[in-house]
Amino acid sequence: MNIVFWSLQAVLALLFLAGGSYKAFSFQQLAGQFSEVPFGAWRAFGFLEMAGGVLLIVPAALKWMPQLTAHAAAVLTLETFALAALYASHSTKMTPENPMLWALVMGVLVAFVAYGRYVLAPVVSVAA
Repeated sequence: MNIVFWSLQAVLALLFLAGGSYKAFSFQQLAGQFSEVPFGAWRAFGFLEMAGGVLLIVPAALKWMPQLTAHAAAVLTLETFALAALYASHSTKMTPENPMLWALVMGVLVAFVAYGRYVLAPVVSVAA
C-alpha cells in the first residue's frame, strides 16, 4: 500500500506543481474566464498548489516532519474541491475540456492520499 501512496504522491506533486505554476504565472486566461476571482487570488491558489506539491514529497521522503505530507494533502483537497465548485458554476458538462472534471479527479486522489497518510500508512519520522 505504501508504494501506491508514493506513486500517487509523485504524480499529484507533478500535477500540482504544473497547475500551480500556471495559476501563479500565466493566470490571464483563467482570470478572463472566471472574472469573479481576482488576479491575486489566482496567484495565491498557484503558490498554494506549488507549495503543496513540494510538501507531498519532501517531508515524507526526508522523514522530517512527515505529518506535513498528510496536512498538505488535506489542504490541497479543500483547495481542489473549492476550485471544482467554481468551475462547476460555469459549466457542468462532463467533457475533457472542462476543468471541473480534472479538479474532481485530482481532489478525490489527493483526499485518498490524505486519508492514507493519516490513517492507513502514515510515514514515521526519524527519532532524534
